Amino acid sequence: MTMTSWSRRGFLGATVGAALALTLVPASPAFAADEYDTLRLRWRELLLGTGIDASDPLFASRLATLGTQATTYRSSMAPSSTSLWPDQPYSSVGGDPITGSYNRLKTMAMAWALPGTGLTGDASLASDIVSGLEHAHANVYNASFTLPSSNWWWNAEIGSPQALLDVCVLMYDKLSAAQIANYCAAIDHFLPESELASYSGHSTGANRVDFCRVFALRGVVGKTSAKIVSGRNGLSPVFPYVTSGDGFYTDGSFIQHTRIPYTGSYGAVLVSGLAWIFALLKSSTWDVTDGNKQLMLDAVEDSFAPFLYNGVFMDNVMGRAISRGESASSTNGFASSDHSRGQGAMAAILMLGMGASASEQARWKGLVRGWLQRDYFLTLENNLSLDVASLSRLKSVRDDAAVAAVTEPIGHRLFAAMDRATHRRPTWAATLSMCSARTAFYEFGNQENKRGWHTSSGMLYWWKDVTLGQFSDAFWPTADPYRLPGTTVSKKVLADGAGGDFGGPAPTSSWAGGATDATYSVIGMDVRGLQSTLAGRKSWFFLDASIVCLGAGIGCTDGTGVESIVENRNLGASGTHTFTVDGTAQPTTQGWSATLTGAKWATLAGMGSYVFPGGATVKALRAERTGAWSDINNGGSATPRTRRYLTLWFDHGTNPSGGSYSYILMPGADTTAASARAADSDWLTILANSANQQGIRVPSLGYTAVNFYGTGTIDKLTASGAASVMTRESGTTATLCVSNPTMAVTSLDITWNRPVSVVLSKDPSVTVLATGSSLRLRIDTSAKTGSTHKITVTLA
Repeated sequence: MTMTSWSRRGFLGATVGAALALTLVPASPAFAADEYDTLRLRWRELLLGTGIDASDPLFASRLATLGTQATTYRSSMAPSSTSLWPDQPYSSVGGDPITGSYNRLKTMAMAWALPGTGLTGDASLASDIVSGLEHAHANVYNASFTLPSSNWWWNAEIGSPQALLDVCVLMYDKLSAAQIANYCAAIDHFLPESELASYSGHSTGANRVDFCRVFALRGVVGKTSAKIVSGRNGLSPVFPYVTSGDGFYTDGSFIQHTRIPYTGSYGAVLVSGLAWIFALLKSSTWDVTDGNKQLMLDAVEDSFAPFLYNGVFMDNVMGRAISRGESASSTNGFASSDHSRGQGAMAAILMLGMGASASEQARWKGLVRGWLQRDYFLTLENNLSLDVASLSRLKSVRDDAAVAAVTEPIGHRLFAAMDRATHRRPTWAATLSMCSARTAFYEFGNQENKRGWHTSSGMLYWWKDVTLGQFSDAFWPTADPYRLPGTTVSKKVLADGAGGDFGGPAPTSSWAGGATDATYSVIGMDVRGLQSTLAGRKSWFFLDASIVCLGAGIGCTDGTGVESIVENRNLGASGTHTFTVDGTAQPTTQGWSATLTGAKWATLAGMGSYVFPGGATVKALRAERTGAWSDINNGGSATPRTRRYLTLWFDHGTNPSGGSYSYILMPGADTTAASARAADSDWLTILANSANQQGIRVPSLGYTAVNFYGTGTIDKLTASGAASVMTRESGTTATLCVSNPTMAVTSLDITWNRPVSVVLSKDPSVTVLATGSSLRLRIDTSAKTGSTHKITVTLA
């Protein structure tokens, strides 16, 4: 599917309403005449909220801004035979000419209905809004008109009817029965019942929910039960877990566009859309009673919360939305970010709670309050993307002392179906982006995310609790797209949008994934280059205070250099963070670079440390980089932004063969911790780092883990095929975790050459072949989900 650059971004921030009390233009009649009216008034309340004090500074400026925007639209409205506004010609075949006009009318209607806008209850404004609706209907959006097919999302099936129906709800008592009937007939024309006949094409996932939202509200406004039933019943295919393609997976993954991890964008839109429908129909004749509805409620904690950290909604599940920062049409200079997208998702979660149980609603409020309290980077006062109702909803939870804020969890989550992982410790968090034959290198589409080529080539994001702006502060338009932290890439020059639209490019290798016990993990990837001959093996071992990173078998014949990026840290517009290598502070001059030979450790003040077992030759660079959002998104602002970066990398040379690296990332660690770790030769043993196996042992943690890229034996572990194997020993007890990351074999035989006396517990997929002097297991991997299989034993 296609849509205008800013379509989805605006949805969460601008349309997630809140059912909180506020004073506004009253709807009449005062008492509903029938159940349709009850639901229509409920939707009106969701759009506007209730109980907002227009004199509260938090809301006053936003209400005034809304009034100013509505005044501008009203004064520039110039009806002609070809448009309602001169810059929104109906004949345009691109963008959103119809929906754009309806959205302007909606802005005017919101200003008319909300308090403190300067236009509240203005009779002449109401007349202009109704005239605008009639003009659009007479000239283009009616039951006999055929729109260009260039952008189905905006022009006909979702964008236009959603905006039109919202205006109908707000202006209902200013419209005649004939007008309502005409508008409903137009919607029926452009969005026929046939769109719900098959769960395929663009009628899946978030798009399907958007369709159902239109059907349900059209049924309410037009008082047509059958349409509400269609909207409600059309949701059922969205609910069940999927095993391929678009939707939610049992491990919490969410995919859209066949192979794009999209929890934070399309997934959030889907859940937001469900929240509106659930809230609208709750306890009514048409309540959603499908038993699988609970799966969507479970997604809050299974799919969304793992990617929200102190208000940050991690960018590696945003697809091309990462390129939507400051738009070209922005009037306030506000840049969307992982924080603003996080708050939009929080507002959706709170609304979804209206259709959930009391216990779920209480837990979700606790999650949201914790995220908001800890997000120092973007407060509600500074998030200019929030509409008044969403702002009120979030504020009420943030400021409610009766809601117990939930602290950040500690643990690891592996999302095998979308090649993602998250790792949380007491003062930091990290997330890993990989790709495989199942998932794309990146998504490019609608001229968005033009340089996201390497974002899934092992990109390792991490945040300390005091460095929450790392990827928020103009990172994407200013960072070197060939030097994203954690990645191994060829320096081959790629064209903007290389590989094709909407998730087309994907590597041929299927080896990506790992095993986890929900605290630690072992993860690996058979890396391939986009439009490149690059190949290699990468492994990550996620531990308590560190992440051990290995690379091996790195080769390329592109005729260009190959690099593995240890770090590319955003230091902000003027950062001069001290960079210390083996106890010596390096220059802070911009443009400084060095080849650090035999380096054992390095620390970037206020950020973290990097340890190189046995010493390594790495390169470092301080540089200012300038870019604009328009460089990576055609809808972005052309205003140049400059940020400073400290980059640290392994240079494998031109056309390398058998390249390798090893380092330990220690988020938040200072020079004392880094030097101590480097000096402790007993802390880490690298068991293997080759193209066949990669493994480590950390005795102090009782931890041993190996990635087998095929049959092999490393130390005391033997695997019959591609496998990730992790063992953890504590006293006389040990746990083994095993997975098949390729999702290609039906069984694995694992031998642990360690005396075992008793099997305490095991997953049903595990068959014990032998105990005693060694433990032999057969793992049923026929489900081909890449999931972890676990067994706990007593050591002899």
